[in-house]
Amino acid sequence: MDTMTLWGVGGWGFAALALAALLVGFSKTAVSGANTVSLAIFAAVLPARASTGILLPVLIAGDVLAVLTYRRHAHWPTLWRLFPAVGAGVAVGTVFLLWADDAVMRTSIGAILLFMAGVTLWRRRRSREGEEETGDSGSGRAKARSYGVLGGFTTMVANAGGPVMSMYLLSAGFRKLGFLGTSAFFFLIVNVAKLPFSAGLGLIDGRSLFLDAALVVFVVPGALLGRWAVRWIDQVLFERLVIAATVVGGLQLLLR
Repeated sequence: MDTMTLWGVGGWGFAALALAALLVGFSKTAVSGANTVSLAIFAAVLPARASTGILLPVLIAGDVLAVLTYRRHAHWPTLWRLFPAVGAGVAVGTVFLLWADDAVMRTSIGAILLFMAGVTLWRRRRSREGEEETGDSGSGRAKARSYGVLGGFTTMVANAGGPVMSMYLLSAGFRKLGFLGTSAFFFLIVNVAKLPFSAGLGLIDGRSLFLDAALVVFVVPGALLGRWAVRWIDQVLFERLVIAATVVGGLQLLLR
């Protein structure tokens, strides 16, 4: 029995999942947070609840490649500042997943995607207005805690913590390589920590790992493409495309 028969996914569905996996690799080495598009694709092709568990190992594969690429550029004080709040958010997200069925999950993922698009637009406006705060001020520490909890919750429920962390790291003044290195270690550690929770909730099992084995190979070319493109990519245009795709994906899930 192949992966498509196992999950009832046709040829076009598997092609969409493969494209989403490639985009995961690209987002991890070029534009962190762009994998919200992958989230929408996974939740549209697969059962919404199961899609979060299937996507997680694919994300971890991308995280490993990102760490190997940008490991020298991580800022560990920022990571230590975020982790306690993220842990609290993951715990809240786990409790939510205990009672959420597939319909609730689909609606929640769609709403989170639209919220993340709004958050990204708000961050872009703040950045243009120069309203940035340092991470060492009182307001900066409060911001780290609030973003950490929200990031932990969204990454546990829908693997959608990328835009939240992108907003926080950019507002803290990180330049491109520091941003990518810090983000790479952050998501590798957080996503690996989520594995026992997801397995305990039944989101990861032999069936999901069988599909992951077929999809992970597509992460590598995406990561290589991102590593090449990060020097040349028009960040502003790409973020606009990601926001548009995220809104479309979120609406598709809410209206389905």
